[in-house]
This record gives sequence, C-alpha cells and structure tokens, in this order.
Amino acid sequence: MSEQIARVYVDADSCPVKNEIVSICQELNLSAVFVSSIAHHISVPEGFSHVTVDSDKEAADMYILNHTRRGDCCVTQDHALASILLPKGVSVLSPRGYVYREETIMQMLDARYFSQKVRRGGGKTKGPKAFTEEDRSQFCYQFTTILSK
Repeated sequence: MSEQIARVYVDADSCPVKNEIVSICQELNLSAVFVSSIAHHISVPEGFSHVTVDSDKEAADMYILNHTRRGDCCVTQDHALASILLPKGVSVLSPRGYVYREETIMQMLDARYFSQKVRRGGGKTKGPKAFTEEDRSQFCYQFTTILSK
C-alpha cells in the first residue's frame, strides 16, 4: 500500500496553476504550503499556508528543500530543485503536468546547461512555449493521480 501524500509544497512565484492546486487539494481534503519571495504578493484561502521568503534567487527553493520529506509532493518548474527533491522521495510535478523522474532529470539538467552556455556565448535559444489549457488539464490529471495514490 502506497503512503499518502504528507504535504504539498508549491514553488509559487510564477506558478500558473495555483487555483487548480487549491481546488484539487480541497477536493481531496489536503492542504498546501505556497512558498514565494517577498517580491511576489499572493493570497491563499483559509486552510492553506503561505510562506514568504526573502528575494534571494534561491530562497524559495532552499525553504522547500529544507522542509520537504519523503512522501511529500512539490509543484515546481525548476529542474534543479526537482533533481534534489527526487532522491529525498518527494514526488515532483511541473505546472505543465510533467512528472519529474530520476531516470530523466540528468538529461533535462544537461539541456538546460547547454542552453545557458549558448546564451552566455551570445547565442539565442528558444524560450518555453506558451502555457496552454492542455497544459493546465495535464497538470490537473497528473496532480490528482499523484495525490490519490
């Protein structure tokens, strides 16, 4: 029998699915901790937590890293944070519904490194595709699946 998700953490600064997270967590009688920097004002409904961290580049990631434990779930689009959470036994999902896996995370980090290297050298790389309703639906499906296990 799988262990139930203990807590949900959200890397909330630029998360486009906050409302969906609240709705799904309410349906499943779970709560979530939304972590954002002081530069981003967000409000969360009663029964949910909001942690404000300073505006340092990795402050939200460090908070999430230091507070998650095996069995938790994290929503983030940060590949580096995902790569650190996976070995801890945290389920990690992107706002587009991509479920991060230990088997594929190194390839994602390598691609990100290569793109950064090209940009530092003056080259251009493609940015992320626009967020779509299909992405939102995929997120809802995967998030519900993870939380229901």
